[in-house]
Amino acid sequence: MRVVLKHLLCILFLAAFVTANSQTKTATSVVPSKPKLVVGLVVDQMRWDYLYRYSEKYTTGGFKRLLREGYSCENTHINYSPSYTACGHTCVYSGSVPSVHGITGNEWYSYSEDSSVYCVRDVKYQTVGSSSVQVGKVSPHNLLTTTITDELKLATNFKAKTIGIALKDRSSVLPAGHKADAAYFFDSNTGSWVTSSYYMTQLPTWVSQYNSKKYADSMLAKSWPLSLASLALYTESEEDFQPYEDVLEKEKSPTFTHRVDSLTRPVTKILPYTPSGNSLTLDFAKATVTNENMGDGKVTDFLAVSLSSTDIIGHKFGPNSVEVEDCYLRLDKDLESFFSFLDTKLGKGNYVLFLTADHGAAHIPDFMKKHNLPGGVFPISEVDSLLEAGIKSKFGVDSLILALDNSQLYFDNERIAAKKVNREELKSYIKTFSLQFPGVVKVLDMENLSNELLDENMKQAIANGYYPKRSGDLFLLLEPGWFEGMKKGTTHGTIYPYDTHIPLVWMGWKIKHDEDHSSVHMTDIAPTIAAMLHIQEPSGCTGKVIEGIFKK
Repeated sequence: MRVVLKHLLCILFLAAFVTANSQTKTATSVVPSKPKLVVGLVVDQMRWDYLYRYSEKYTTGGFKRLLREGYSCENTHINYSPSYTACGHTCVYSGSVPSVHGITGNEWYSYSEDSSVYCVRDVKYQTVGSSSVQVGKVSPHNLLTTTITDELKLATNFKAKTIGIALKDRSSVLPAGHKADAAYFFDSNTGSWVTSSYYMTQLPTWVSQYNSKKYADSMLAKSWPLSLASLALYTESEEDFQPYEDVLEKEKSPTFTHRVDSLTRPVTKILPYTPSGNSLTLDFAKATVTNENMGDGKVTDFLAVSLSSTDIIGHKFGPNSVEVEDCYLRLDKDLESFFSFLDTKLGKGNYVLFLTADHGAAHIPDFMKKHNLPGGVFPISEVDSLLEAGIKSKFGVDSLILALDNSQLYFDNERIAAKKVNREELKSYIKTFSLQFPGVVKVLDMENLSNELLDENMKQAIANGYYPKRSGDLFLLLEPGWFEGMKKGTTHGTIYPYDTHIPLVWMGWKIKHDEDHSSVHMTDIAPTIAAMLHIQEPSGCTGKVIEGIFKK
């Protein structure tokens, strides 16, 4: 009897062990060891506060879902200057700063070429996908480091598929990296998605078929109306008409409804100025995942998407406009649809997604003045002319400054030497001259930045943006709330929080819901992805892993 009981207990134990082991395998198999797909969403010019400013009107499945399910790094900042589009996208995907990766602005003055250089311009290549000759002459050749997308290629022996998508070429090319399968951007002349011969000699059949359907035209066949029932519901914005808002072409005032269907330019040129630009981008992203079978292979793929219309609309109308609020309410619905698509296509929890921004934006100076808040417009063109005249009067020589770009003055060092002008005296004169204008804090000597009296965090941010071959000799630092040259609309580029405080929310594969208020930088995104995927960080990475994401 004891023998039988002993055997029975053994059988029951083995059965329980097998059942438990089977259940463990079933449970763990639900979450793959690595995500099928990484999706990077960069919302161009999205200030951090937009996550919350319009939240009462957001759907449950867009921004609210991100915050409800995701890991939100609430104190994420840009740690370099200038805070421009090309720099921001590059820093997100390289984990580095301009002083290392070399993308010091959307454009910069090149001493070697004696001209301004656009960040992704490359005349060796041609447009693929349209007859617009100049559009496709781009590549990532000015980017001096690898990106996280490049590192994923290297880690998988180039089996991973990596693709960049954006209306703007720079916002697609730089995130996609050097070894991308494709970087698609929008040709507003034709309404088509195109690329550069750097990546391929002809578009995939599915992209040509997508273009043939003329989605851009159909999206703008009607006007841009309000998405809510009336203007009275836009309680987070100013009244619709403000004299310091800019207007769309041929419009008499910056007011709803925007009759974009009746403008004189080809309708596709207007699309980036409307929320339809974001809708088209995310629709094309869905088509890319489907037709390229992204996330269906044995290795992780990477889709880098940038939403550009938020920036273009923001520049035109400013952060307090009905247009910006309406744009984000529409984007929220587009994101809800995009997240739902990814859930259906790949399975919820099988992909990891992050949403961030390349920079923020300032309040329009006249809006600030209206409310007795500090801010102003620095008349850069006028000051440039006066400075040239002052230098000639003081030193007896003209044309000593080659360019004034990215808040920096570039010296003609050869001419300075030939005319025997003392550089230190020239710097001292320019500093004294510039300080007479309202809005100027300091003029910083980039060659001797360590000796300048300035807040250490600000000084480090400016140093992080300095790459000698592409940066100027003097840096013009303006007061908070001030920017260069624009009397209508707004811009960005400074080292102040309204430009540098950006959203960063993670969602999906192994991401636990939490809210992190520790200090995080834009450059921490790439090394965090590298840690998730167990791959090497980009070659010039200066960021750190966001450890809180990995805490159980």
